[in-house]
Amino acid sequence: MSFEDVKYEVCVANRILAELGLATGVLASLGHSSKRVPEAPDRFIVKGRGYAIDALAAVEPEQMIVCDLDGYLVEGPPNATQCFEVQMHSSIYKMYPEVQSVTHVHPRFAVVMSVLQAPLMPMCQEGVEMISREIPVYPHVKTIQTEEEGIEVATLIGGGPALLLEGHGATTTGSSLEESVMRMLWLEEQARMNWYAYCAAGPNHRSIPAESVAELSGRTPLAELPHFIESMAGVQPAMGGVWAYYSDTVRRTL
Repeated sequence: MSFEDVKYEVCVANRILAELGLATGVLASLGHSSKRVPEAPDRFIVKGRGYAIDALAAVEPEQMIVCDLDGYLVEGPPNATQCFEVQMHSSIYKMYPEVQSVTHVHPRFAVVMSVLQAPLMPMCQEGVEMISREIPVYPHVKTIQTEEEGIEVATLIGGGPALLLEGHGATTTGSSLEESVMRMLWLEEQARMNWYAYCAAGPNHRSIPAESVAELSGRTPLAELPHFIESMAGVQPAMGGVWAYYSDTVRRTL
């Protein structure tokens, strides 16, 4: 995959964040997805800042910024810079070589739950296994600008899938752009369900029990169930419908 290919994919991911409502309204210019360049793992590509129209919904592939693992700009369009919180991305990539994508936005329900200091608990199926582990919280509202702050965030996320930043936003990681973006979507959905439960039943509201979450693991593959053996013979059912739909929607605008 060439640098130009990665720029295109990163642009699509950032537009998807807007399409999904995670970067709209007052948040239209806030947030950024990035991807490590497969052929150059010491480089990553991220949405920058300083465009004439600086909104995730309007970014173009040629506007994406190439950075090194110290957060320095390697390549980008005139008058544009790295995203202001580039050290969040660079520190995570440097600390965790297995991470291929990082996403950071300011999702409203995740933010309000972080300020309430209410731990997110499993409340729906989407992302339930991710949320069944404690999501760490960075106890500062400041933007992550320095190398020291980037290292703090990278250390706190601990190689896990997600991190909340109190009163600020959330950061997710993944083995692909799809995974980091979908993890963010799942995180915000769980936070929204937690908020509803918090309002309806108070801070001690019920959540999905651990034993119910555990039931999701080790199940018999669908293709081995009697009523699916014939219809799934030699067929790999398509997964990732949400990402595929929004990716197709966004690509039609590029």
